[in-house]
Amino acid sequence: MPILIFFILHWYLSLFAQTFFLHRYAAHQMFTMNKFWEKVFYVLTAIFQGSSYLSPKAYGIMHRLHHAYADTEKDPHSPKYSDNLFDMMWKTKTTYCDILHDKVSIAPKFMKGVPDWPAMDRFADRWLVRVLWGVLYTLFYMQYATAWWMYLLLPIHFLMGPVHGAIINWFAHKFGYVNFKVNDTAKNLLPLDLLMLGESYHNNHHKFGGRANFGVRWFEFDPTYPLILLFNLVGIVKLKKNNDLNYM
Repeated sequence: MPILIFFILHWYLSLFAQTFFLHRYAAHQMFTMNKFWEKVFYVLTAIFQGSSYLSPKAYGIMHRLHHAYADTEKDPHSPKYSDNLFDMMWKTKTTYCDILHDKVSIAPKFMKGVPDWPAMDRFADRWLVRVLWGVLYTLFYMQYATAWWMYLLLPIHFLMGPVHGAIINWFAHKFGYVNFKVNDTAKNLLPLDLLMLGESYHNNHHKFGGRANFGVRWFEFDPTYPLILLFNLVGIVKLKKNNDLNYM
């Protein structure tokens, strides 16, 4: 039971950091927050993602490139231009690292307003820090695992962020249903998205890229959106106007 609880907590906390802070805030700026809360969520992202920490700046820029060039040769992660899932994720890693370490020239429009805390990125991105997180995960399993097969979950812990990205960037461009005609292959992977906290409503998101609520139809519940509304209510974030509109 402790292993299952730990895995579920890590899955959803890491996913929340990615969808709330990296995706909806860093990449799309669907809401604003002051510098204090920005640093709070920076730290929480480093803790929740642990060994698979993704820089908000590099993620934000890369995701903007994905929307600008979806399913073209310039897309950082398109199944259309990859032989398989692992090929796509390797290309994604290469693009992400090039952006993180300033090895490529990025147009200013893709960099505007992305959160940037270089000291935190340097610390959380160190291999020693990533390995230490992996050691902590392993020690927890050594303490509480009751069967050998539980250890098969450890690689997912090590690569939690990329695993979440792979599910959406590969499968949500290949399988699912479509609410809106868009200029790419984005689909809604799950009709009720309790697994990916709303991220699987990929077709909706590609149609309304600035909308904080990824669900559109009556049955499409986005679990992250009520949290955003709560944060907006208590003053942690400020939703931009018309971000709570229903389209269908």
